[in-house]
Parts: sequence; C-alpha cells; structure tokens
Amino acid sequence: MYLVWSEGVFRRTLIAVAIAGLVSGLLAWGAHRPELAKWCWVSGTIPVITGLFVAMVRDLSVGRMGVDSIAFVSMSGALLLGEALAGIVIAIMYAGGNVLEDIAVARAQRDLRSLIDRAPRIAHRQAGSTITDTPIEQVAIGDIILVRSGEVIPVDGVITSLAATIDESALSGEPIPVSRQAGEPARSGSLNAGGPFEIRASATAGESTYAGILRMVSAAQTAKSPFLRLADRYALLLLPITLLLAGGAWLFSGDPIRGLAVLVAATPCPLILAAPVAFISGVARAAKRGILVKGSSPLEALAETHTVMFDKTGTLTVGGARLVAIEVAPNHQADEVLRLAASLEQVSHHIVAVAIVQAATAKGLKLTAASHVRETVGAGLEGVIDGRTIRVGSHQLVNGSQKPEPWVVRTLRRAAWRSALSAFVAVDGRTIGALLLGDELRRETPRAVQALRTAGVSRIVMVTGDRAEAAETIGAALDLDAVLSDREPADKVDAVATEQRRNVTVMVGDGINDAPALAAANVGVALGARGASASSEAADVVILVDRLDRVSDAIGIAKRTRSIALQSIISGMTLSAIAMAFAAVGWLPPVAGALTQEVIDVAVILNALRALSPGHANGRPTMPIAAASSLQADHEQLEPTLNRLREVADALDHAEGSGAVAMISEADRITNKIVTHERDDESRVYPRVARYLADRHGLGAMSRAHREIIHLSRLLRRLADGLRPEDIDPYLIRDAQRVIESIEALVRIHNAQEEDIYEYAIGA
Repeated sequence: MYLVWSEGVFRRTLIAVAIAGLVSGLLAWGAHRPELAKWCWVSGTIPVITGLFVAMVRDLSVGRMGVDSIAFVSMSGALLLGEALAGIVIAIMYAGGNVLEDIAVARAQRDLRSLIDRAPRIAHRQAGSTITDTPIEQVAIGDIILVRSGEVIPVDGVITSLAATIDESALSGEPIPVSRQAGEPARSGSLNAGGPFEIRASATAGESTYAGILRMVSAAQTAKSPFLRLADRYALLLLPITLLLAGGAWLFSGDPIRGLAVLVAATPCPLILAAPVAFISGVARAAKRGILVKGSSPLEALAETHTVMFDKTGTLTVGGARLVAIEVAPNHQADEVLRLAASLEQVSHHIVAVAIVQAATAKGLKLTAASHVRETVGAGLEGVIDGRTIRVGSHQLVNGSQKPEPWVVRTLRRAAWRSALSAFVAVDGRTIGALLLGDELRRETPRAVQALRTAGVSRIVMVTGDRAEAAETIGAALDLDAVLSDREPADKVDAVATEQRRNVTVMVGDGINDAPALAAANVGVALGARGASASSEAADVVILVDRLDRVSDAIGIAKRTRSIALQSIISGMTLSAIAMAFAAVGWLPPVAGALTQEVIDVAVILNALRALSPGHANGRPTMPIAAASSLQADHEQLEPTLNRLREVADALDHAEGSGAVAMISEADRITNKIVTHERDDESRVYPRVARYLADRHGLGAMSRAHREIIHLSRLLRRLADGLRPEDIDPYLIRDAQRVIESIEALVRIHNAQEEDIYEYAIGA
C-alpha cells in the first residue's frame, strides 16, 4: 500500500515539476530571455526522463518492456535536437497521462476499496455486564459481541437478541435492510441499520465472511488477465514499428524533426491504457451487483462463456427440506395438522423437523410443548400434546400395516411424482394428515436460465449427486440441454473436464462438494451468500447475494467490458496511426503531435470507463426497487389464499351435501378476493409499470390472463349461486374442482410471469 502511495505521489511530483518548467520557460520567453526559457524547459523535462528511465530499468529486470520506451526516445531526441519546447510538452503529456491513468483506475477501484476501508478493527466483547473493546483478532468462537447502531458486524455470528435490522448492501448489493430474528446468522461486513443487538461469534475474524471477501478483493486488484498480457505483447510490437516509421520519415525528408514528430505522436499508447482501465471498471461494476470477480482473468474468460454447468441442490433449488404441501384427511384442517406436527418436532434437530417448525412459525401458529417424547431413528416421533398421543413420521410408522385410506393413497402418489418426503400425522392412532417436504426451484431460477440464453450461452447442463428421477424433473422444468445425475464430486470434475475440452465452461455451485468442480472449470462461480467458504475460496467468481440470476449478470458485464476494451484499443490505435502518418508527412509538428496524442489518450480512458455503467439499452428508466418489492409483497400476501383454494379443491373429494355447498361457497369468496387483486393490478399497477418497459406487449399478455381469471371466477359464481345440498352430485363436484384448480394454477403462473416483468422493470 505504501509503495502504491509513494509511486502515486512521485507521478504527481513529476507532472508538477514539468508544468512548473513549462510555465517558467514561457514567462522567460515572454521576457525575451530565450536561453533562460530553453534552460527552464530542459530542467522540467530531465526529471521526467530520469523517472521514466528508472521505470524502464525496473520493468526490464522482470522481463517486461512496453511502449513507454517510445516516450523516453522522443523526449531524449527532442532535447538532443534542441527542441526543448517539444520535449517539455511531451514530458507533460507523458506524466499527465500517468496521473490520468491513476485517477481512472482509482475511480474504477473505488467500489472494491470501499470494502477494505470499512473493515472493522475492534469488537465490543461482553462478559456479564462488562463490555470491553477488543481487537477483532482476539475474538474467540462463543464470545458475545455487542453491535451498536451504525457499526459494521466484526465477525460471523448468531443473533442472540430478539431481532436485528441489518444492511447487507456492501456484501450482496441489495439496498434494502433485512430483518433477522434470534438464532439467525449475521455475516461480518454487514451494517447494523437498526438498534444495538448481540451476536454469539461463530467464527474467528480470519475465518469470517468479511475476511474471505477482503482476500478476494486483494486478488481482484492484483490479478492480470491474459488479455492484458496480450496487450503488453502488442505494445512491444509497436516500438520497432514506431522507430522504423520515424526513421523512414527522417530518411526521406532529411529532417530529423519530422522523425521526432512521429515518435511524439505515438506517445503514450492507448494500448496500455484501455485494457486495464476497462477490466478494472468491469470488476468494480460487478461488485456493485454483489458479484465479486477475482481479477481480470476470470472476467475475460466469462466473456467467452459457451457452456454453463449447474449443481442442483442449493443452486438451482432452494436447498434443504421445505414444506411444499399439506394433505389432510376428510373433516380436518391443514393448519391444525401442521401445528400438531410442529409442536412435537420442536424437540428434534433433524432437518425435516426444523423445516416443519419453521413453516408453522411462518404461519403464526401457536405451538404447544410436548411430553413423553420418543424418537424412532429415521422414522419419526411420538409424544403427548394436550392429553392426546401424537405421532409424526413415515407412512410405515404412523399407519403400520393397516390398509391405507383413499386420501393416504393419493398423498403417497403425489409425494412420489413430486419427489417429496411425506411425514404423516396421527392423533390417538387415527391419521389426520400428511406434510409433503422437498426441495423446490428457486423463484428466480427459470428467469435466470432464460437470461443465460439471452446472454449468448449455448449450452446449459445440470450435474448433481441427486437421483435421476428428481434431477430429470428439474431438468425438464427448466428445458436444460443435459442432466447428469448420481454424480460424486470426482464425477463432477470429470464432467466439467469433458465439457471444457469442447468449449469455455463455467461451473456454478454452492456447497463444499462443488469446490473441486469449481476449481476445475474455466470459471468457477460460487453462490457464497450462505457462507460456503470452501466453494467461495475455490471459485473465481463469488455471488455475494443469494440470487441465481446474478450469474447471467456476471456474463453480461464480462462481455460488455471486453467489448469496450477492444473498442478502446482499436479506436485509440487507429487514431494514433493517423496522427503518426500526419507527422510523417510533415502535417503535425512535435508540439501539436503531443497535444493530439493526449487528446486520444483522454478519449480512450473515458471510453474504457464506460464499463462502470450498467449500459441499459435506449437509456430505459428503471423502476425503484422499493416499488417492485411492494408489488412482489402483494403476491406473497396472496399465497395463503391460493393454498386454501387448493385445500378446498382437495377436500371436495370427500364432501357431500351441505359440506360441499359450504366449500364451493368458500372457494367463490376466495376467488372474489383474487379477482379484486387482479382488477387492481390492471387499473393501478400496470399503468405504473408500463412507464419502465420498452413496449406494453408483455403487459398485454398479462391482461389476457386477467380476463381468463375473471371468466373462471364467473363460472364458479354460477355454480355457487343458489346452490343447495340436494343439488350436489359427483358431476357438479368434479366441475367445481376443475374450475377451482384452474384458477389456482393460472394465478400462480400469472404471478410468476408478473414478477419476471417487475424484475426487468427494475433492471435486475
């Protein structure tokens, strides 16, 4: 850090000396003291030549040589030929170009450096009622740490206070603070955006999330890509070409000043400015999106991506067990089934038990403590709640050898085709319901896969250790090009190697078992938001926010960055070649050539800095994130309504008489709420969203879905109006179920499509 600071100060000192020499020389010239003016200009040029010579020797000692040598030749030649004014102008242009490059790189690195600058140095360790400020290096696992308002969380930990409001934007790029409850993780590097809270350290400072990110940032700042090394080689080729052209101009014109003008017009070269500035800008732009790229080399490889390979669990899917459906016996309620199961499962730490308790807590159900709990390993639990014997577990544990009821057969069938685990619930020996748990697609996964296609990815493959049946289901839903199942970590490495032999391959994963495959790929991308340190360390790119669609963002940024770098190099070199040609024929004297070349350098750098911007087509305005979040929250509030609609449709299987009438009437009331929501979307939401879309075609298709939902609602209303128990027959029930299930399915897919549009509107 000190070396970089000293070099920056040295460069600024050189430009100051050169400017002072030019100004003092011009004053002496104006005072009719030409000899003094010439001495001032020479004095201002010599320090720049000396500094450049030292830099050249240093580069040559490590086997590097660039076009800076042309600047050395041109300045030295100007002094030898008595062109002191040209020499000082070249010195200012060269030193100024270095300072300008420093400023551009610093601007591009600002987002990366901000991560380091905000790193916490101390932690408030609490022991009883005493709080002491302790260097974070001395924090041990298990220590209680107080995080005050506005402070950065110093180490990874688990929240022990009731609640906390955390701003994770520095890690994830998401600007909206999130609420965390007791027992949830708090990642180091996040900001306390609410009141003070306490955490129990779960990692030391060196092993925490933020320390890993800082190591990755250091790698991102120092790595040099093959593209940049290629630029160095091209720069080396330019030196003899420039010398030949300058020598030819001198030889044919007989005027050494013309040869000097050619050298001046070639100094400094845009070739050595464009690529570094563009790629560092691209890395910084990715950091703003919550994508940490470990240097320019992975960014360049991403720009050439042909194949993307995904792990399944935790990458394409949410990972872990999630409650996906509740099946109930006739005359029982889904919430009661879930409440009893969660009350019993509170005593277990099994992943299925945790998922059931979380689902019940999320619905606000009041749980009851169980007594006399016994666990059958691998099968389930049994205990007493409110004087009743409750049993939760596998079909064999709960139902035994007795013949299953029709609804149980239906549940087992649904669990099979959904690749879900079924946990049956029995009260005093009678089975009342079942919970279906399984892994499910992330909400953004279909959109993320489509975004990859749009970004130019030709082949998308899923490679997973899961069984073929579950993997094929996911693959078919996403229309993937290939599905490789039952693969161990070593098999994943082989699969990556096979794809890599054909084309540039990106591997995306999140778990420890993905680390070898991530390391083997051309570019390994880790979903690091959940703290999988092994995969993050092995990967070239780390997605800091828990969103899969950031993978396509990374590829898009990489492609745009490489394109801008090439544009800058080609345009800069073309303009330099034109300037050199003008100088060779005598149309551009040395001083004018130096000024012209500086203009070219500035233009090249400014163009390279475009990689910092998002580059949305047509300057399309984007919807505020808060507005899109509000619209998505409306959909989340509608989710329990849709779940109830599905439960009513299932319950109609066994309904008769007045019970069936009550259920159909309830479904009618539910669909009325849905219709109100859809009409509000049409009249209030869509006009707001339309302002952020290139055209209204997508909204037109959504409006068509609104009309279909309203039409189905009318059909259900006709069935429900004046319905009497004696009107109920199997055919009417079947018609009601068809309409109810159609509404439920249509609204779910419609909501998902709307959320895709909202994501596009905010530019996500």
